[in-house]
Amino acid sequence: MFACAECGTELTAPVSRVALPVHTHHGGWEELHPPLMEAGTYAVEPRPSGPPWRPWEEVGAEEAARRGVYAPVYFVSFGARNRIVIAPGDSRSMGLIPERCEGYCRGVDGRTGPNLACEGCGRAVATRVDDCGSWQTVWLEPDEVVRRPSGLAAGPAPDWGDLARAEHRVPPIEIDGNWSRRWEAAAGVALAHLVVAVDGEPVDLPPGPFTELLGHAVSQYLAVGPGGRSVGLAGPGIPAPRPRPDVLLVPRHPLTGEPWRAPGDEGVVVPLDSGVWAQLVHPGETSPMPATGVLPEGVLRDDYPLPPYPWYPLSAHEGAFKSTMTALPGVRTLRPGVF
Repeated sequence: MFACAECGTELTAPVSRVALPVHTHHGGWEELHPPLMEAGTYAVEPRPSGPPWRPWEEVGAEEAARRGVYAPVYFVSFGARNRIVIAPGDSRSMGLIPERCEGYCRGVDGRTGPNLACEGCGRAVATRVDDCGSWQTVWLEPDEVVRRPSGLAAGPAPDWGDLARAEHRVPPIEIDGNWSRRWEAAAGVALAHLVVAVDGEPVDLPPGPFTELLGHAVSQYLAVGPGGRSVGLAGPGIPAPRPRPDVLLVPRHPLTGEPWRAPGDEGVVVPLDSGVWAQLVHPGETSPMPATGVLPEGVLRDDYPLPPYPWYPLSAHEGAFKSTMTALPGVRTLRPGVF
């Protein structure tokens, strides 16, 4: 758990670390979102994030690069590195600071800095964000909190085996029939890595679920067709095609966020949200269970309706694509006109 560095007041429930979700900073505009983090988990944002912000023209390319921004943007964050994000329901003993509760329209966005104070000493220790277009979060300031053992036995750390669990998969369609915002953000992030990996050259996508679901998103930024740089899917339990494609789309580790690699493989890989990757390679059975129970065990009906799909193809989240591109050092060496 985390406690106030000044007075020791416990500020969170017991939490365990997981990888920072790729969609952390990318939601749907003017929409209310659920919590970013699952209950009992936390993640760390290694890059500077949050206010204060300074214009690119004032900062300059050299200083921006030191803060992890390698291409021009409107504003560069001069906030703290290693801010800690938890689900709002895991916060404890913190109260809102009324004069710092600004937001766009439906909540608070933390635009003026930490808006939660420790109830023990009154220090500003965290930022609550729940405005439209933002995933609901509480961000702990790294210099204002300390980690403290909870005294509870820790569960197993997330590992590659978690990707095979049905609950780890992220369906591409929301319950309201729209494309998943997490899929849109994951597509934007992965595409930024792919564009840099192939230097903007055409790509040849593999047949199957990847192209069916993400082919349109790829075509937003790259030419797609035979003769391009070959792309394939690989990961734990899914060996790479032979011969090895030029680029492999692989999952991020659920704890470290590092991309999966086969032993001895040094080829180009592009990381993909592990929940999205798991859905692509382990879609599972989508039919309902027989209602009457008259079918033999293990036999499923084949006349259930097809799952709903939006009338428009899945697109990559533009903000996720651009912000990821500017955070990749390779963007500085792309051919002119690629980005």
